[in-house]
Amino acid sequence: MFCIGLAYAARQGYVGFSGRPLRNLVLCCGGLAVFMLLQGVLQYAPMSESAAVDYQGGYERQPVLGTGLDYAIMVGYFLAMLLIGTWFGRNNTSTKDFFFGGQRFSWWLIAFSLVATTVGSYSFVKYSKVAFTFGTSSSQTYLNDWLWVPLLLFGWLPILYFSRVVSIPEYFERRFGPRARQLSTWLLLTYLVGYVGINLFTMGQALNILLGWPVFMAAVIVASVSAVYVTFGGQTSVIMTDLFQGAMLIATGLVLLVLGINYLGGAEAFWEHLPRGHRTAFPGFNADPRCIPQPPEPPAGKSGCFPAVGIFWQDAMANSAMFYFLNQGMVMRLLSARSVEDSRKAVVAMMAVLMPLAAIVVASGGWVARALVHAGVLPADIPPKESFFIAAEFLTQPGIFGLVMAALTAALMSTVDTLITAIAAIAVNDVYKPRNPHADDRQLLKVARLSSIGITLFGIALVPVFMSFGSIYSAHGAFTAAVTPPLVVALFLGIFWRRFTPTAALWTMGAGSLCIAASIVWPQMIAPLAHGVEMREVGDGLLAGKDQFKFMRGFFGLVVCSAIGISVTLVSRARPLSEIRGLVWGTVSDAIEHYKGSPGREHEGSWAEAAVDSLDQDLFQGEANLAVVHVSEGLAHTLGDAKPGDLVYISDRRAWLGGLRSGHGVIGRVVPGTSSSIYLGPSIRTVIIAKGREEQPLRIRKLY
Repeated sequence: MFCIGLAYAARQGYVGFSGRPLRNLVLCCGGLAVFMLLQGVLQYAPMSESAAVDYQGGYERQPVLGTGLDYAIMVGYFLAMLLIGTWFGRNNTSTKDFFFGGQRFSWWLIAFSLVATTVGSYSFVKYSKVAFTFGTSSSQTYLNDWLWVPLLLFGWLPILYFSRVVSIPEYFERRFGPRARQLSTWLLLTYLVGYVGINLFTMGQALNILLGWPVFMAAVIVASVSAVYVTFGGQTSVIMTDLFQGAMLIATGLVLLVLGINYLGGAEAFWEHLPRGHRTAFPGFNADPRCIPQPPEPPAGKSGCFPAVGIFWQDAMANSAMFYFLNQGMVMRLLSARSVEDSRKAVVAMMAVLMPLAAIVVASGGWVARALVHAGVLPADIPPKESFFIAAEFLTQPGIFGLVMAALTAALMSTVDTLITAIAAIAVNDVYKPRNPHADDRQLLKVARLSSIGITLFGIALVPVFMSFGSIYSAHGAFTAAVTPPLVVALFLGIFWRRFTPTAALWTMGAGSLCIAASIVWPQMIAPLAHGVEMREVGDGLLAGKDQFKFMRGFFGLVVCSAIGISVTLVSRARPLSEIRGLVWGTVSDAIEHYKGSPGREHEGSWAEAAVDSLDQDLFQGEANLAVVHVSEGLAHTLGDAKPGDLVYISDRRAWLGGLRSGHGVIGRVVPGTSSSIYLGPSIRTVIIAKGREEQPLRIRKLY
C-alpha cells in the first residue's frame, strides 16, 4: 500500500527527485524507515533483563480509588470543558460553522485535535490492559499508520478538500450515484453509532472501577456533559476543547511514565524490569503463549488472543484505513483546516510526532504496572484492565491522581464529541437534506442540534449491549473487523481505479457485508484465510461465531470485498471520466476549479498585510457561498497580481489564535489605489475582526 501510494503520488508530481517533490519523497520514506528501525530494534536487539523480585506485600486495593480532592478536580475539569465548549461555539450561524468551524483553523490546532480524537476513552483502559499483558507490542497499532501516508496526503486528501463534500456518503453519491449514498450512509452510521456506545461503555467501566458506580449510570452522566457543548457549539467547540484535552492527555500520560521510571530508580532500571518478552514490537505471529485467559473469556488455547497477524489486518489495515479515510470525525477535522497544505501538515505532525507520543501515553499505565510487578512492588494478580488505575493511584499524590483521571475523562469527551458531530453531519446532509432540499440553514442547524441529542441517547442505549462482551479490546476489535472492510474497499477502488463501476460499488458494500455477516454464523468460512490462527470453542449460539477469528475477520472481509468489487467491475459499465473528474486520482486540477470557481493549482502565496475598509452590504459567490471582497491594486500586486475570482484567506494578525479570527473570501473587484487595503462586507467583518481591533491591519494570502 505504501509503494502504491508513492507510485500514484509520483504520477501526479507530488514526489520526485528535485525540489518540493524530493522533500515529499524523503519525508515519506524517511518516516517509514524510522518506524521500521524502531520496530526492528524492539523485536530483535539483544537486551538485558533484571531478575524478577518476589512480591513482599504492602499494597491493598481500596474499594474506591483516589480521594475527595481527586474527584473535586475531575468535577472541575468537567465544568471547565463545558464552559470552554459553549463559549467558543456561541457564534455558530450555519451548518458550515457547526460541522467544519468555517474551514479556518491552523495545522497545529487541527493536529492536537486529531490526537485527542484518536486517543479515545477506551484507549487508556484497552491499551493499558494490552500493555500490561504484552508490553510494547501494544504500540503496533499506532506505529503502522505511516503505511497510509502517501495515499492519504497525495491521493485522498486533495480530492476530499477540493471536492467540497461535507460527508463520506455525499462522495459516494457523486462518485457512484444515489443508491450508493443510501447504502454507505447506513453502513457508516452503524460504524459511528457503535463507536459512541463503546466509548460510553468504557467510561462507565472506568468510573465503576474508580467509584463502584453502576456502569450504565456513569455512562449517562459523562454522555450528558459531552452532549451539551457539542449540541450548542458544534465543530468549533469540539476543536477548541480538544486542544486543551490533547495537551492534557499527552502531559498526564507522560507524567505517569516519568513517575514510574523515577520510582524504579531511572530509565535503565525501568526498562530492565520490563520482561524481554514485553519489549518486542510484535507478539506471537498467530498464537502467543502469554495469552492467559481472563474470565469470562474462554481459554485461549492455540487461537492466540493477541496474534500479530490478526492485529495487523484488523487494526493497521482495515481499521486504520477506515479511520483516516472514512471516519466522518477525521474528515470533518481535515476539512476544518484553512488550506489543503495545512491539512497535510496536521496529518504529518500527528503521525510523526503526536501519535508515537499517544502510543506511549495510552500504554504507560500498563508498562509501569508490569515493571512494578516484576520489581516486586505490586502483586502479580492485579487485573490487567485495572493496571492503569492502580499504577496511577500508587505513584501519585492526592490531587495529581485527580489530574490523571481528568485525562481519562478528556479522552472520553474528545472522542465522543467528535463522534456526535460526525453522526449529526451525516444525519443532516445524508438523511434529512436529501428529503428536504429546500431547507434553509436555520432549519438544518436545528436538525443538527436535535440529532446530537438523539445520538447521545442512542449511544447510551447501546451501553448494555457492549457490557455483554468479555473485554473492551475484544469488543472493539470484533466490531471494527466486521463493519469496516466493505466501505474501505469501495472507497479505495473508487478513488484509485477509475474503471471501478457504480454497480461494483453497490455489490462490494451490500454483498460484502452479507458475506461478513455469514462468517459470524459460519466462522469456518474464514479458516482458509486465517494465517494459521486456529478455531476455538465458543459455544453453540447463533451469534457465538462473533468471537471466532474476531481479528482475522478483517482480512477475510478485505479479500472478499476486493474480489467482489473487481469481478463485478469487469462485467459492468464504468462512468466516463468526464463525469467523475475531481473525484478520482489524477484530476485534482478539476477539483480545484470546482472548489474556487475558476482554474487554479495547489499553491499558497506569501502573506501580506492590509488595512480594512468596509462594504455596505454582503455579497456571496459560487457553490461554496464565499464572501466577496475587494482589494486595492497595491494589495493585489503584493499578493502576486491577484485578480477577480482568486481565493484569499484573511486572518487576524495574532497567529497564536490558530485561525479563530479568520475566513475565506473571493476577490470581486480590484480597486484603483497604491495603498494596501481590503474591503469586507458586514458578515465576514464580524467573523474576522474582534471588538476593539477595528483599526488593526489583517493578514491576507492568496490560495490556489
